[in-house]
Amino acid sequence: MKHFQYYLLFIFIALTFKTSAQSLAVLSGTITDEKNQPIEFVNIQIEGTTLGAITNTNGLYSLDLPANQPLKIILSFIGFKTQELEIQLKPEERKEINVQLARTNTVLPDVEIKAQQIRTSTLTRLDPKITSVIPSISGGIEDVIKTLPGVASNNELSTQYSVRGGNFDENLVYVNGIEIYRPFLIRSGQQEGLSFLNSDLVSSISFSAGGFDAKYGDKMSSVLDITYRKPEEFGASISLGLLGSQLHLENVSKNKKLSYLLGFRYKTNNNLLNSLDTKGDYQPFFYDFQTLISYEISEKWKLSFLGNYANNTYKLVPSNRETSFGTLNDAYQFRIYFDGQEIDKFETFFGALTAKYKTKENLNLQFIVSAFQTIESETFDIQGQYWIGRLDPTNNMGLNEVIESQGVGTHLNHARNYLDASVFSFEHKGSKLNENQIIEWGIKFQHEEINDKLNEWEMVDSASYSLPNPIGLPGDPNPNSDNFVLFNSLISKSNLISNRFSGFAQSKWIFDPKFTLTTGLRFNYWDYNNEFLLSPRATFSYKPAWKNDIVFRLSTGVYYQPPFYKELRGADGGILINIKSQKSIHFVAGSDWNFKLWGRPFKLVSEVYYKHLDDLIPYKIDNVRIRYLPNLSSKAYAAGIDLKINGEFVEGVESWASLSIMQTQEDIDGDFYFENYNATGELIIPGITEDNVVVNSLRKEPGYIPRPTDQRLNFSLFFQDYLPNNPSYKMHLRLVYGSRLPFGPPDSEKYKDIFRIPPYRRVDIGFSKQLIGENSQFSGDSPLRFFKSVWITAEVLNLLQINNTVSYIWVKDIHNIQYAIPNYLTERQLNFKLIVKF
Repeated sequence: MKHFQYYLLFIFIALTFKTSAQSLAVLSGTITDEKNQPIEFVNIQIEGTTLGAITNTNGLYSLDLPANQPLKIILSFIGFKTQELEIQLKPEERKEINVQLARTNTVLPDVEIKAQQIRTSTLTRLDPKITSVIPSISGGIEDVIKTLPGVASNNELSTQYSVRGGNFDENLVYVNGIEIYRPFLIRSGQQEGLSFLNSDLVSSISFSAGGFDAKYGDKMSSVLDITYRKPEEFGASISLGLLGSQLHLENVSKNKKLSYLLGFRYKTNNNLLNSLDTKGDYQPFFYDFQTLISYEISEKWKLSFLGNYANNTYKLVPSNRETSFGTLNDAYQFRIYFDGQEIDKFETFFGALTAKYKTKENLNLQFIVSAFQTIESETFDIQGQYWIGRLDPTNNMGLNEVIESQGVGTHLNHARNYLDASVFSFEHKGSKLNENQIIEWGIKFQHEEINDKLNEWEMVDSASYSLPNPIGLPGDPNPNSDNFVLFNSLISKSNLISNRFSGFAQSKWIFDPKFTLTTGLRFNYWDYNNEFLLSPRATFSYKPAWKNDIVFRLSTGVYYQPPFYKELRGADGGILINIKSQKSIHFVAGSDWNFKLWGRPFKLVSEVYYKHLDDLIPYKIDNVRIRYLPNLSSKAYAAGIDLKINGEFVEGVESWASLSIMQTQEDIDGDFYFENYNATGELIIPGITEDNVVVNSLRKEPGYIPRPTDQRLNFSLFFQDYLPNNPSYKMHLRLVYGSRLPFGPPDSEKYKDIFRIPPYRRVDIGFSKQLIGENSQFSGDSPLRFFKSVWITAEVLNLLQINNTVSYIWVKDIHNIQYAIPNYLTERQLNFKLIVKF
């Protein structure tokens, strides 16, 4: 493994970019239905290749084709019959072909779902319209991603997810080719607002769970590539619900040179958070404003500006909490009464200016200047007085009757944490489209400034004695030490200024409809640790001439993840130096099979993968907060299989099911423990062994232990149906199951994380009715004539009322016995939405 990247580098160098640059042809047109209404999101693809296009809101498409070659063009969209075109164009020829697609036997409303695999790569393409119908708390793009194979999330309040054994910080997110960042200090899903991605503005979603190309940046797990659409006419939408509202506007000038997208979102989780065990006055408040403005200077030059402002304020005045936990025969009750409050604020600014240049020789150049700033504060003073009691196991009346007190105490948490981070970058990207080859390259400079001030401590008092106890006996008038020791204390001030340089070059060869090969090389340099990295990557696909329509893929590559900031912060809050990049080598073998079942189209996608991980920074997870241990280093692996079947389980609408089986473990360098034995050779177990006199000790190494994301089984389902006689009534079901995750006491050694959180199980269901659609007719003076569609939706979230555990509170009594109190997620909730499109 040590020299594997050099072998890939040799292969990449051997495959040069030498090719004959020839002109292409252009195919364009409009796709409509039988009523001559334009169809959006129709997929137009050259059979056996990754080249393709998608129609816009007006049904328009444009596709560059290799000239002087007989090609088969596939036009497909769920709810319509697939059509094929055979065409051969001359160099630089421009041909317009308008196509009318016929609907299948079932006529459905205008909300259609499609999830298409880009067959010769590891990317999966999803239809953005799904975000408006999938039942979930946020209704965002991430909720769709969480239903894909290889993706895991055990927290419906958070938009973060882990992929194939990685953590939340290992996922890349791009919008229009620009990398997107998240706030740093968020520690729980309750504090999160909405993510950067605004589903109202999106035209395409592509996702890869591993083995992605060199053009995507320097993280180890996944990439989510989002493209915002370019308006062709005026449009607007309004969504009103109990959990928030959003508005979007779009338009284009008469000469088609200037266009804009505007989006505004507001979210509040008051109703959801009031269902948590901790009762109090929750005041979460999130809003953001986003815009994409584009201007066509000439046929060759185009300018665009992407901007975003987000404000997320979380305020909590807790009052009390009561939680029952344990087993049927050994059950406990935890009560706590609070004083104080928490106020957190996360304010982010983002702006990116892009200049695009396109020549007739199929050369595309981009120049991007972007800036990101986050201003974050986390302040709280909360005192909790707790009491733990053992419940009567013989009580069959459903009453929580306490028969024995197990401990009482008080804890006081204080924080004044402030962070100000800025990221500035300048980037150039380019692409050259030749006959049977696509060449892409890019180079980027990035400057970072991070100022972090931490002042956080915790005091624990159990049965009127502070933990940890000062040296001496409680009550002794002359103790050996009168020092007062806090249970936890973190006070630091850090400033980090650094620069990064990165770039890539890659080429995709399309030898014929059967073979494609993509090779690429990526580099990265960070002046903070003076580390220069090379990452070769390659993907090969083959479509055999079988009766069955199947494509095989093989991807491999080296994926480095240089530290950003959180990985450098030690247990004392200080910044460590000489922390090297984490490394992952991916091996991914997959297949993509299109077939017919019950006379309807289906797709089965499968991938088997192995990831060799080295120079990792171990970490622990508490809710969504990742606490890195940069003073440690480990090697690890992740291996598994992902399966997804999607198709028309119900005629005319698409559903899918995903199954993932995975194991990930790590071996921490230099960790060990001692096994103590008494005179009889018996292993001493504190509190159990009677003879605790140590006469012999053996040093042991834990070896490979489960990583915090070692979730062996994940299953998710998205299913939709409709009333056969009235398809304007629809049902959408989302089911997620994730097996048990490892955890342990917060201050223990990693190898002691031997416990497992209960499985995550959740079912959300939504029912929708289309009030106004494409078949609705109104008089010329009716104000309803301006509506394109009107939907009402009722959702039942957490339908089965399952108490899912996200993390634990650890408390001790005077005897130093620890209790793990589960933090449960949201209970069953109702949500109603009204969606209007103009």
